[in-house]
Amino acid sequence: MIQVSIPSQLTAYTDGATQVPAEGRTVGEVLDDLDRRFPGLKFRTVDEQDRVRRHVRFFVGADETRDVARPLRDGDRLLIFGALSGG
Repeated sequence: MIQVSIPSQLTAYTDGATQVPAEGRTVGEVLDDLDRRFPGLKFRTVDEQDRVRRHVRFFVGADETRDVARPLRDGDRLLIFGALSGG
């Protein structure tokens, strides 16, 4: 099981939950699992070509990744971080 931290910008998809468990062997599989349970969440983090959106960061533990093929192991923590922007 992977523990996923959800940023406040996306908690509307998770019924307010900021921590959710997910299944998957890669970041992409975890996103697919989350999207099955929380439709629309994946599209807010990656585009149609599975590229991480410019304003989103993924961290596996303390390591940033922009690769949805990044392998995960049972017990890993995936942090989805939404960058702030403005003008």
